[in-house]
Amino acid sequence: MKFRTSLLTLGLCLVAVMCFAANEAWMGTWKLNEAKSKLAPGGPKNDTVVYEAAGDSMKVTIDGTTPDGKPFHSEWTGKFDGKDYPVTGDPTSDARSLKQIDDHTLQLAVKKGGKVTMTGRVVLSADGKTRTVTATGTDSKGKKFKSVSVYDKQ
Repeated sequence: MKFRTSLLTLGLCLVAVMCFAANEAWMGTWKLNEAKSKLAPGGPKNDTVVYEAAGDSMKVTIDGTTPDGKPFHSEWTGKFDGKDYPVTGDPTSDARSLKQIDDHTLQLAVKKGGKVTMTGRVVLSADGKTRTVTATGTDSKGKKFKSVSVYDKQ
């Protein structure tokens, strides 16, 4: 019985370590590489994105500029489990969900008032030095957009 309990405990620890290691690759500061990006015209620009641990969750902080050139700052703290978590500082959204597909891919959904306004994928390169966010959605005026943002790890 003790052996079984020890084996189960070891297995759970291994799973926890693997989950942390998978999320570890996302950690750090990411800077927008405008030359490699194809940003939707008239949309906001996320200049830097920071991923950091927040207890058993992930905190994502975004600093950027609005279409009219004003700076903005938003924050999201949650898990990569596909559930909605609140966003602060972003007038175009009030909730985001991120779901981890594999070690290098996240599925993204952005909502405002319960309605999905943007979906996308966040892909981490094999070497962990580049993040590519491909997003599609509808802006506040009802116009559809597609944007590809490439970020370099700092």
